[in-house]
Formats: sequence, structure tokens, C-alpha cells
Amino acid sequence: MTDLKITEQKVPEKYREMGGRWLTSSIISDEVDPQCHPLGPNNKIVFAPGIVTGTSAPSSGRISVGAKSPLTGGIKEANAGTQFSQKMARLGIHALIVEGQPKEKGKLWLLKLDKDGAELHPADEWAGKGLHEAYPSVLAKYGENVGLAATGLAGEMLMASAGVCFNDIDNRPSRYAGRGGLGAVLGSKGLKFIVVDDKGAPGVEIADKDLFKKGTKKLIAALQAHALTKPGGALNTYGTAVLINIMNEAGGLPTRNFSDGRFEGAAATSGEAIKDTTDERGGAGGTGHSCHPGCIIKCSNVWARPDGSEHVSCIEYESDWAFGANCGIDDLDAIAELIRLCNDYGLDTIETGGTIAVAMEAGLAEFGDAEKALELMKEIGSGTPLGMVLGNGAATTGSVYGVVRVPGVKGQNMPAYSPRAVKGIGIVYATTPMGADHTAGYTINPEILGVGGDVEALNADKAELARSFQEDAGFIDTS
Repeated sequence: MTDLKITEQKVPEKYREMGGRWLTSSIISDEVDPQCHPLGPNNKIVFAPGIVTGTSAPSSGRISVGAKSPLTGGIKEANAGTQFSQKMARLGIHALIVEGQPKEKGKLWLLKLDKDGAELHPADEWAGKGLHEAYPSVLAKYGENVGLAATGLAGEMLMASAGVCFNDIDNRPSRYAGRGGLGAVLGSKGLKFIVVDDKGAPGVEIADKDLFKKGTKKLIAALQAHALTKPGGALNTYGTAVLINIMNEAGGLPTRNFSDGRFEGAAATSGEAIKDTTDERGGAGGTGHSCHPGCIIKCSNVWARPDGSEHVSCIEYESDWAFGANCGIDDLDAIAELIRLCNDYGLDTIETGGTIAVAMEAGLAEFGDAEKALELMKEIGSGTPLGMVLGNGAATTGSVYGVVRVPGVKGQNMPAYSPRAVKGIGIVYATTPMGADHTAGYTINPEILGVGGDVEALNADKAELARSFQEDAGFIDTS
């Protein structure tokens, strides 16, 4: 971005068989000085589709984003489900590496990728605009059938809670590679948008089509047979928020800034409540929604207001918990509005919900006060002095206000699983180089859900479990 120069490079042999997290993390490890400032010109941000992304493999449309994190200070990967990754893969792009910084401070750019190559366009017309306003405008200019990545207001202001936003199957700005402040890294590069148009793209080459087809059918059959992932199953019917009641019963639903493991308002904010209310209100709401073409699990949703108009997509478990139990709020409409603002500002819901909970513990609001939580959120979007503190995450907020209980690892707020009640996930938080991140090794499967084994959640002898699940997660994030 320093010289506004775009170069194409043949994939080095060492990276040829990599994809997703394996590729993004390898490039950052190889090419970024570990002592560089994460928001300086020497950091890089890398986008990479998975190995089978862009093919007929089910539920494979995830994009990995990697950089040195302004939250953790280490290598961070975050990923999202979106057609952006599928279109990128079909263009034959193994990875997109963004480096340097514009010489003209405050200048914003849009990068367009298509079958003819890549080019940079000025993007200043969208400076300071929320993503709900900007996305329709960008899509009107570049076409509705494109993949679109962006950093929001939080990324423009270089807030460490900023995520990278992608469009969903209906072009909403709602799919996030949220964790680690990677939206701030993208903002530091002056790159506001990335547009991927795969019209006329060559597609993904498959060496053995018959074998690939056989493997695809096997995976589809497995997903459609399991109680969690099958059509009409738990995730398809209730979304990921089906975990609210499950984790609450296990005593592992962090409540009021991790001061408790059970929330009295869990049932009112659960996946079951989302489903029942959505069915009752009708209108634009719905469950069983896909985040990208080819997803056969369909665990997303669209939440409607009482009058049936669309409010937000989507209310998923982590976001529901972050603004619900963790802040003591049991009103799904209030939770939906907090999520909507995060989507508009370009914020990670986990870090932001955790930050508001820390702010509540500091006395800036009472736990359960949804109205005050919304006021704090708008401070972030406005970039006020208070908003800049909150926008830089829970650890910064705790440090400024002298809060002792700041539930994080390596500067990143813990997600929606209490390590007190689920020991394996606690070991993952402590040992992954990415900070407190459930996606680094999802031991919740055997510890709570009985998937892939049945392990006693309170047993702390979990080193091998945490190691093996981190390896499994790395493989999945690579594929």
C-alpha cells in the first residue's frame, strides 16, 4: 500500500499445498518481524481460502484472515463463512497479502479482484460511514454478485476490537473474522474494501474428480446424519444459540463478567427462545439460514423486530452470550440491537461484549442495564475519548478503570465457555498462541456435547485433549 503497487507471484513450493490458517500463519511467521508494531507498515494482513474452498465440498466457504494481532501481540487467525472465499478460490488466488501503509495519511482505498487481475480504486466516499450504509452503495457500483470484505468505523479508528467484515449470502455486512483486532490492521493499511468478482473465473482444478465426488458425498452423509448438523437438527433449527441452555445447565455460561456460571435469564435468550419468537413474529425473520452458498448445516438466522421488519442477522451463540449473560441482559431485542451496532461499526462481538461487561464492573453501568449498554456502544461508534478506551478492548478498559477481574488471555477476552466448568477449554485458552479463542481447539464437543467422545468436564487432566483438539482445529481451518 505504500507505493499503491500490486504484484502477482507464483505460489512458492513450500506454500503450494497449504490453505486457510496454515497458510496465513505461515506467511506471517515467515515474513513479519515479531517485534514490529501491529499497526505499523511492517505488519502484513493475509487472506486465504481453505484447500477445498470454491469446490462442491459442503460447508467449505470459509476465509482465513491472519496478521500480527494488536490485541495479543502474536500471530492471529480469524475466519468467517462467506462467498468471498469461494469467489477468491475460483479466481485461482491462493492468498492475498496486504503490506505497507499509504503515504497519504487518512486516504482510503478499495481493491478489486477479478479474472483480469487487480486494481486499486479510491474509497474516500465511504470514509466515516457505517457498513449498513456503505455496503449497498459499494454493491450498487461493483455488482450484487461479488464477495465483499471491509473494515468498519472501528477499523478506520484503529481500534483493537475491530474485525474484518464480509457479506453473507444476502449481501448483509454480517459475517466476521472478528477476533484479534484484524480489522484495525486492515484499517492501518488504508484498505477499506476488497471486492472479489469471479465472473468468468477458471474455477478450482480437481485432480481426481471421481474420488473428490466420493469424498464429498461421504462428508454430506455424515453431516446430515448427526443430530447436531442434520436438516431439522439442533443447529439448523435453533442455531448456535442452542448452546445457551446447555452451557447454563453445565454451569459454564459466563455471567456478569465471569462472576458466575449460570444466568437466570438463559431461557429467555436461548436458541429455543429465538426460534419461538421468530416463528411468532413472522415477517423478515427466519431460522435455518445459510451464511454462504453450499452450507448444508444452515445454523444462521434473521431476527425480526416485533413488527416483522428485519433487525439483524444473526444472533449466534457467542454474540448472544456476550451481550446477554455476560452483561446480565435478558432481552433479545436489546441484544439484537447491540449486535447490529457491532456489525455496523465493524466490531468483534465477543471482545466488545466482554468490554462492556468489564465497564459494568467498573461502575460505568449496572449489569442488566441494556439502555446504558447501548449508550456505551454508541460512544465506541462515535470515537469519543471513552469510546476509544472501550474500542480497544476489555484489557485496556480494565487497565484504565482499575478492574481486577478482566477475563482474558494474551490481552484477548475469553469467549462464551467458562474455564472453571470446562477444564479442557481453559487449557486451550492458556496454551494456544492466539489468546483466549474457542476456535483454536473446541474441546466443548467431548466435554459438554458428547461429540467425538465423552469426557468429564471438571477433570483437569486434559493436556492431551487440548493438544489434539488444537491440531484438529488447525486442520479444519486449513481445509
